[in-house]
This record gives sequence, C-alpha cells and structure tokens, in this order.
Amino acid sequence: MVVSFQSKNVLLTAVAVILLSGCKTPATETQDQKVAETPKADTVNHPLVTHIYTADPSAHVFENKIYIYPSHDFEAGIPENDNGDHFGMKDYHILSMDSVGGEVTDHGVALDIKDIPWAGRQLWAPDAAFKNGTYYLYFPVKDKEDIFRIGVATSDKPAGPFKAEANPIKGSYSIDPTVFQDFDGKYYMYFGGIWGGQLQRWRTGKYDVNGTEVPAEETALSPKVAMLSDNMLEFAEPVKDVQILDENGKPLLAGDNNRRFFEAAWMHKYNGKYYLSYSTGDTHFIAYATGDNPYGPFTYQGVILNPVVGWTNHHSIVEHNGKWYLFYHDSKLSGGKTHLRSVKVTELTHRPDGTIETIDPK
Repeated sequence: MVVSFQSKNVLLTAVAVILLSGCKTPATETQDQKVAETPKADTVNHPLVTHIYTADPSAHVFENKIYIYPSHDFEAGIPENDNGDHFGMKDYHILSMDSVGGEVTDHGVALDIKDIPWAGRQLWAPDAAFKNGTYYLYFPVKDKEDIFRIGVATSDKPAGPFKAEANPIKGSYSIDPTVFQDFDGKYYMYFGGIWGGQLQRWRTGKYDVNGTEVPAEETALSPKVAMLSDNMLEFAEPVKDVQILDENGKPLLAGDNNRRFFEAAWMHKYNGKYYLSYSTGDTHFIAYATGDNPYGPFTYQGVILNPVVGWTNHHSIVEHNGKWYLFYHDSKLSGGKTHLRSVKVTELTHRPDGTIETIDPK
C-alpha cells in the first residue's frame, strides 16, 4: 500500500519533520518501502522523492504511467576523484507516478549488485525497455576486472524485481545505456561516457587501461550505437560511432567542450526528426543535435538545460498525455554534494521550427 507522509507511523513522521526543517540527509529506506511524496505545485524546484537520493533518470511511459529508472546515490565514504570512484552505487529503486505533479511511488529495490553474477562495483545510470510482455533493465557496472560493461535484466513487471543475465552484453563497454524504440519497432542502444566512463580507453577498439582523451584539435569521441537483437539481450550488429556535426557539417572537436559529447546520450523522436541529447560533462550543459536517421549524423542545435547545482547532469525526455517532459537531477537537497543527487522534472517545449527552448533550472 502507498502511504502519505501525513499518515505514516511515528518514526517516519519524525523523519518527515526533519526533512521539512532542512535536513540534507534522506531517511534510511527498507527494501520494500513505498513512499508517496506530497505533490508539489512547482515540480522544477522540488525533488521527486526525498527519502533517498536518486540521479540519472530514464523516464518511460509503461501501462499509461510514468516509470523512472534512476541511479541510487548514497554516501559510500570513498574520496572524490575524476574517475567517479565516489559514486559507489549498489542497487536500483524504480519510481512511478500517474502524472507529473502527482504522487510518486518508490517500488523498492529492483536489482541489487550482489545478484549480478559478473559484477564488481559501481552500478551506474540504467535504462529500460519493453517488448512482447517483458521489461528489460539495461545497466552499466564494472566487472571483476574493473572494466565497465553493460548488462541486462528482465522482469514481467515495469517496477521489477529484475533478474540479471549471467553475462554482460557481448561487445558492450563504457556507461550510460539508453534504448530507443523507433516507430518501425526496431530498438537501438546508445551508450558511452569519457573520463570515469572509460570511453577514452577504447579508442583503438580494444581496452587500454592507459588510454587517454583525444587531443583538443582532433574529432571528439563519439557516443556509440548498435541495433538490438530480436531477443533484446544482445547486439544485432557491430557497434558504430554516432557522429555529431557543427553548423558547417564538420565533426565537433574534442576541445569544443561546450558542445562535444561527454556522457548521458538520450534519443527521442519528434515530427519525424531524431533528437540526440547528451551531457557536455565538464561544462555542465544538456545539449542536443538532430538528424534524419537513428545512426546519424546529427547536427548540433543548442542547449536544452543550463548547468544545475552539482557537477554532473543526466536526463531523459518523454511524452505523456500530450506534453513533453525533461527529467534531470541536481544536488540541492544534499547541499551541493556532487555524489548525492535528486531527480526533478520540468516541462519541455519544442518550438514550431523543431528547436527546443532552453531551460534555466531554479
């Protein structure tokens, strides 16, 4: 049963009072906890949930509800570094709501790292898809050799629990999988991220622990794409580069930090156009590019979301009941701690010419 803060037992009521008084640490949750957050009139300014920290939201409409598949941040006690070792996430909680602004339900732990046979550490940003009665949860996690691979788990329910396959997807690497279903029924996975995401270690096509970023004057590293097989458990083809071009048709350069790809690719389609959106990482924008083909090339168009409080940003875009929404995260609830983030949502607007209005986070 979903229970509001106002009707919880004494312990949870006390926690809610502390939260409303400005405490920056969410309550400790149990595995089967379900929480209904009080709806907020201004969803831009408020996290979807405050009893746990959530990040990297992948939103989808399943069964006419919005399901959000986020990372689950917690204080791992690991020193911060550029490789993101302090992001020590170890499980996933799935959130859902009937509509934006309504009650948000936490369905508890959907997948734990201890139940992934090949996993080592760091269960980072996931995504989900549905096909023929089965829900698929795609996730990056470092294997026993500390190399990021992408795995898949399945369930007959959108909120899980999910059961992981025994091995990662063959040929997968790096982070931030996102799965896009085109109108013809084909599914494509986009993935990749530099720095802690290890994409720079795959420049030659083989893993090199000493691999470095591309020099500033050379073409930037690209997100990757591969069509999924009919069973949704493997790639149906070799992985391809996704090219992002400037207004003159030239590939973006690695030194073009305000526009080049860093991580967090997402794909949506609007009026027949493909929209590839992504994080620029160290410059903290959510940018986008458009194209006529799911493989690209894509031409840079502008910024969807300006920088938020915190270092990272990671987003998704979804349509529900005739409106488009941007899900993202920031670190306001934790007082700016970059590894303790909270998922938020705001409306997204496509202009008549197909461009997207830039959003300034509050």
